Amino acid sequence: MNPIRKKRLYLIGMMVAGIGVAAWLALNAFDENLMFFFSPSEIAEGKAPTGHPFRVGGLVSNNSVKRKPDGLTTAFDVTDNAETVTVEYTGILPDLFREGQGIVALGQLNESGIFVASEVLAKHDENYMPPEVADSLKTAHDEGVNEMQQQVSVQ
Repeated sequence: MNPIRKKRLYLIGMMVAGIGVAAWLALNAFDENLMFFFSPSEIAEGKAPTGHPFRVGGLVSNNSVKRKPDGLTTAFDVTDNAETVTVEYTGILPDLFREGQGIVALGQLNESGIFVASEVLAKHDENYMPPEVADSLKTAHDEGVNEMQQQVSVQ
């Protein structure tokens, strides 16, 4: 084989390998930063990954906020009016956080099924609710209404 062709082939091979490595690094970084949203109902069904970060959203259940003795750790329940998930957060909660408030928490499930949040976001306006939370609440409400209608028709 001609030395010039050999050199070109080597160069083309190195460029293909470099592009392949760059694509792999980009896809790997994308996968690590990908964060899905799950409602409490989806978490109860087992659709949420364990050990991989994701978002959960819903309303903070009434009388569920419990502060731990260390002063920074707070446990509370998040519901979509069908299922409830316990969330544990260590840090300072947003000023707008309260019971009955819509929130989105970022974190991951631990082995015991408790969602350990690394960040808690509270809605900032009485008219605003994240679209994912609004959809999951509407779906849970619709499912609850259908179940009630089925129970009434059976009786």
